[in-house]
Parts: sequence; C-alpha cells; structure tokens
Amino acid sequence: MEKVVVGMSGGVDSSVAAYLLKEQGYDVIGVTMQIWQDEDICSMEENGGCCGLSAVEDARRVASALNIPYYVMNFKQEFKENVIDYFVAEYLQARTPNPCIACNRYVKWESLLKRSMDIGASYIATGHYASIEKLNNGRYAIKKSVTRAKDQTYALYNLTQFQLEHTLMPVGAYAKDEIRAMANQLQLPVANKPDSQEICFVSDNNYAGFISDYLNKEDDSLAGSVKTKNAKNIMNTTSLIKNQYNGLTPGNFINTAGEVIGQHRGLIHYTIGQRKGLNLAMGQPVFVLELRPETNEVVIGNSNEVFTDRLYANRLNFMAIEDIVDEITVEAKIRYSHKGARCRVKRTAEDEVLCIFEEPQRAITPGQAVVFYQDDYVVGGGTIMSKR
Repeated sequence: MEKVVVGMSGGVDSSVAAYLLKEQGYDVIGVTMQIWQDEDICSMEENGGCCGLSAVEDARRVASALNIPYYVMNFKQEFKENVIDYFVAEYLQARTPNPCIACNRYVKWESLLKRSMDIGASYIATGHYASIEKLNNGRYAIKKSVTRAKDQTYALYNLTQFQLEHTLMPVGAYAKDEIRAMANQLQLPVANKPDSQEICFVSDNNYAGFISDYLNKEDDSLAGSVKTKNAKNIMNTTSLIKNQYNGLTPGNFINTAGEVIGQHRGLIHYTIGQRKGLNLAMGQPVFVLELRPETNEVVIGNSNEVFTDRLYANRLNFMAIEDIVDEITVEAKIRYSHKGARCRVKRTAEDEVLCIFEEPQRAITPGQAVVFYQDDYVVGGGTIMSKR
C-alpha cells in the first residue's frame, strides 16, 4: 500500500481529498503545515484559512473522523524566507507579486514533499481544483479542473517535473458543489466551512500597512532576506536598500508627457490598472500605467492607455513541453481572474520570452505570473517583467 501525505488546510477540499485517496486504497497521513509567524497569530487567526490556528483543530477533527493519522509540521522558516520576504521585496521593487505561487512551489511542494518522502511517502496530495497527467511526450502536466469557476492551475504552473510525478490531486475531477455534497454525506465537520482568502498573512488586504510593519520588525530592514534562496534570485542588497526608500516615501504622480500632476504616498500603495485611492482631480477617471522605482514616480493615464498587446517574462518554468524553441501559439492568463487570451510566444533570451496578444489586454502587471495553456494543459509560464 503506497503512502501519501495529504496537506490538510482545515478546509473542505483537502478534507475530501484525504477521504477520496483513502477510498482508493492509499495509506493516508494528514498533515497541516505550521506556517504562521508567532507575532502574526492573532491577525492570521482572524482571517482563518490555511494559516489560522483553527485550521489545525478543523483538520485534526477531520482526520479523526476519517480514522487517519494526523500531524502538524513546522514550516515557519521556509514560509518566511520564500513567501513573506519575497512578497515584501517584490513590492519594494515596484512589482505586484503572487505569494500563493511562491508558497506552492517552495513550501507546499518543495519542503513538504521532501519531508514526506523522508518518512516513506511516495506522494503528497492537495485539495486543489486541477489534475495531473503524464503526456505522450513523457512529461507531466497540470490540466484544468472540470469546474472552470474553481480552476486553480494558474497558481500551480511553477511546479517541477519531479514534484508533479509525486503529487496527487483527486479533487480536480469534481465540481465544488459535488465536493461539499460529499463532505455533508460523510458528515465531515468542515462540510460548510467558507473558502479561505487568497493571501492569508495580510489582514484586511492592507498590503502597504503590512509591509511597513514588517520592515519595522526586521533587523537591517530586508537586507537579510537576500541571503535566502528565493530572494537572492530577485535582487541584491544594494538595489533592495536603494528601492526600499522609494517604495515607502511619497513622490510624484506624472502623466505620459512627464508633467507632475500630484503627489503619491509611496510606490507600495499602487499597482498597474488601479483607479481608486489616487485622489487626483483630473475631470475624468484615470489609472496607474507604470511604477518607476528609479525616480519614485507613478505614471497616470486614461482607460485606453491601460491596455497593451505584449509583455516580456522571465523566471520561466516549462511543464507540458521541455522548452520553447520555435514560436508557439497559446492561451495565456496574466492574473488568476483573467479568462485567458490567445498570444504568440517566442524566446528572446536564455531566460526570457516575448508574448504578443491578438488583442490588447488590460493592466499587464510586472511581478504577476503569465501562464500558457494548450488544450487545457499548462504549457508553462513565467513572471511578467515589463510591457516594453
């Protein structure tokens, strides 16, 4: 009997995933990952989800109901280095990160898989709405869930072939209402628990406030974070300290002609496409077009100027294919909620591609992921660099 460690967040999806795998004959072990930082317990508990202490109690009760062993594993340091430090560092570089993608790759998979295999498990499993298949070319790829409304493949594009080979995602074959119905039939205590919010460690979606507080608590600001594996690939100490000042301090709003039209509160308060909270009396709706950390400027324009038909991306990861050699046509998503749009992708450097969309897309944002699909399979993806 093959052993599988199920990452149990205390939610209905991972709970039913554990049940389904047990029914399939696996030796199932439930594990909740302790990723909250001590100083943030109260804040994270208010938000619930996979980071709150209630997740442990909910998961423990489900494991008891399913009669499977259950443990809590400490991943606090891995989460801090690869998710929180990364999140803060990206905002200080005037980019808008997706911490869930970093958490998936480096914590929920890389760290959990290693520890699970150390105790003799062949697989880890999650409650994600996606499925994994081995293709005819021998590569593993993630396929969109049967329920598009809950599809979570966008946040999983960065997983490696080894990680995919040792991962099970049983929930991807079901719709959300089917999962809840199953949980109710089994009388699981979390059957009607609401879904958790996307970024679990930021209360009230106040990213700027979180970043300011976090920097005040860190020795030498974030300079220490560049020693970590993930942050080191993003920046060096010099650029981090240089741009930290611009990220937190007020500067100029400018228009596309370079004229000063007002004062902003600090780059960490803004993202591409933003309209609310600008406090600019322009006589018409205006939007953030660009953040310039080198000059501490926020470029403002009209609604038409928010659209562009191309982007460059790096930090590439390929899944259904080994690499891009010739130009390919894909459906690309530029954010989690994006419906996807056709574009041509071609390599421009060793770790860089150019994506040209058939139709201009709104608010292409540096720091977010662009994920490529063909026939509902994840081809690969990368991090958006610029729209130049």
